[in-house]
Amino acid sequence: MEKDTSVPGRSTAIPLRIVVVDDHSVVRDGLTVLLGQIDGITIVGSVASGEDAVLAAHRLRPDVIIMDLVLPALSGIDATRRILSELSEIRIIALSGCHTSKQVCRALRAGARGYVLKTASSYELLSAIRAVTSGQQYVSPSIAVLMADGVLGSSIPASPFETLSAREHVVLQHIIGGATSSDIARHLSLSRKTVDTYRSRVMVKLGVANRSELIRLSLEYELPTA
Repeated sequence: MEKDTSVPGRSTAIPLRIVVVDDHSVVRDGLTVLLGQIDGITIVGSVASGEDAVLAAHRLRPDVIIMDLVLPALSGIDATRRILSELSEIRIIALSGCHTSKQVCRALRAGARGYVLKTASSYELLSAIRAVTSGQQYVSPSIAVLMADGVLGSSIPASPFETLSAREHVVLQHIIGGATSSDIARHLSLSRKTVDTYRSRVMVKLGVANRSELIRLSLEYELPTA
């Protein structure tokens, strides 16, 4: 039986408007050609960065955005969150080669309505588009198995900051506020060496290398400030 490649409820007169976001031109151009051949779909934009995705969302007001997650500067997850904070009617499908529970949960928490692996077939991507435009959520089958088994959403914390101890949280707040290790040591009545140890643990647990990345992560998870 031939697979249906149309979009339910859509006609060529009122096509589904889609923007494709991927920093690799081969992938971006391939998706543009592939989806552009489907009845009821028109590609209204194709961009290579998170910043351009945000601009395209505001300028073009698409129905769906196919969003790569690994993008230069502004990540796909950050772009998703920024877009949906102002344009909640847009449906975003994350397209990624990564299926780790952390990445999937971050994308879904950011507001993505679908998560499709780059190894998926074109028919699966179309199924995802159908689902999200019908008000449903879609994830690739291998990810759905993890969700059904309780792996996603239960095996990792809702926020990476939940891995920190109470003392590490206090040190974190001081770091975000711009305090040096010496400043923190004086404020908490600790030695400089102890503070440096706490600082190192915070960075390692959160997977960041410097204060700038720490601030970005804090904003991403809307960490309350002291």
